[in-house]
Amino acid sequence: MSDLVKIKRALLSVSDKNDLVPFARKLAEYGVTLISTGGTAKALQEAGLEVVPIDAVTGFPEMMDGRVKTLHPLVHGGLLGLRDDEGHVASMKEHGIEPIDLVCINLYPFEQTVAKPDVTEAEAIEKIDIGGPSMVRSAAKNHRFVTVVTDPSQYDAVVQELDAHEGATSLQLRKNLTLAAFARTAAYDTAIAEWLGKQSDEVFPQSMLLRLNRGAQLRYGENPHQGGALYLDPGATEPSVGTAKQVHGKQLSFNNLYDANGALELVKEVDGNDQAAVAVIKHANPCGFAVGDTLAETFNNAYSGDPLAAFGGIVALNRKVDRATADAIADGQKFLEVIVAPDYDADALELLQARWANVRILATGALPSPDDRDPGELEYKRITAGLLVQERDLAPFDVDNWEHKAGPKPDAAALLQMRVAMTVVKHLKSNAVCLVRDGMLVGAGAGQMDRLASCRISIDKAGERAKASYAGSDAFFPFRDGPDQLIAAGVAGIVQPGGSKRDDETIAACEEAGVTLMFTGRRHFRH
Repeated sequence: MSDLVKIKRALLSVSDKNDLVPFARKLAEYGVTLISTGGTAKALQEAGLEVVPIDAVTGFPEMMDGRVKTLHPLVHGGLLGLRDDEGHVASMKEHGIEPIDLVCINLYPFEQTVAKPDVTEAEAIEKIDIGGPSMVRSAAKNHRFVTVVTDPSQYDAVVQELDAHEGATSLQLRKNLTLAAFARTAAYDTAIAEWLGKQSDEVFPQSMLLRLNRGAQLRYGENPHQGGALYLDPGATEPSVGTAKQVHGKQLSFNNLYDANGALELVKEVDGNDQAAVAVIKHANPCGFAVGDTLAETFNNAYSGDPLAAFGGIVALNRKVDRATADAIADGQKFLEVIVAPDYDADALELLQARWANVRILATGALPSPDDRDPGELEYKRITAGLLVQERDLAPFDVDNWEHKAGPKPDAAALLQMRVAMTVVKHLKSNAVCLVRDGMLVGAGAGQMDRLASCRISIDKAGERAKASYAGSDAFFPFRDGPDQLIAAGVAGIVQPGGSKRDDETIAACEEAGVTLMFTGRRHFRH
């Protein structure tokens, strides 16, 4: 028995009318009766197509400002009735229900409406579609007999089948469209629940629904034997590597995206209108970071922080890349995997494209100021059987509230170095210690099981540059051995959260050595 179903009657009711008329015209060419509602019917009639209004099917007018028009047995019976069930067929005949073989529905634009900054609650509520999801679910449930179309991007596939099968669709196409239909209604309901949740003061609701669309299928995950894909939050508006435009290079990998995200999030800490910032990331940790007046000079400082580690790294910049910066990036024997920036001057992009055939170059668009990042976006970490969820660590570095605990009182220049140190160490994996000098990262110790090892690694990386540098620690020092190591290396100051039972030992060590010690009062673990 053939799985082909001839399309004889179709119900069309769409908010997005892109390509609707050509699609409807194709249906009409195959003798399909077009049933439609409201604005959709008007658009089709103005295009010269013959349309049966929905109230001519139901016998009831559209009412309540369009809230009630398709919620009727003559509609849902036509969608849900099983054509090979004698009882269903008899009921349809008894009650004058005619089969509907195709529905073309895209829902009220709820997501677009609530994305507007000035949307009112009443406007949002009116964009909650009721009849549309009901028809989509009815048609999808009965996909053995009904074709359900929920997006203009599907029109071509349906038309191709109609042409191939003389006005009929195959079961495989209907199954594919059904999967898309239920995914759409699930995402739609999730968007509504998400929005309603944001109307309350509860950050972490009892039930959490995630709404993600696949953005790209990746070659593999962290390793070649693992599959991988990128999924994106359709409600997110902050510039990111996931939504950036790739203007050059090979396909992005799982690790490219993860590391590029880390690099971009680091440079977002610095307002590009105030200072240039450049980050070099390797295996999710900053191996280079600098702030400065010009982007080209800042890049050179960031890269020179640890050129060995920077080989094969990811670079992020917080300003549009000009030709001078492109010259600095392309100079020498550098090997980079990804370059990400808000934008590129034409000659700068041309130079980078010519320099590397495969480097992935991403343009994110203008970056927000640190204060304008989205605090409502939550962070997720997967564990077996669940998710750990937390707010983003967007707390500002308020140096005016830091406590001076030992050594010389820092001047503005010293506080700037300490602020850079805390910015970097916040983005290093815990336990983390870093050394900053002249606005650039010169040594980083990250991901160690003890803070003393992180001190040792940061000093080894810095070498002679440790002298007169400023050390930042993402958490307090449990003993004075770490600060003693840093003091012996010649640091001018240490900035850390404080809060250890042995803080007095660290304070004493810095006081004895004449090293500035500042407490921020805020930890920045990053696991």
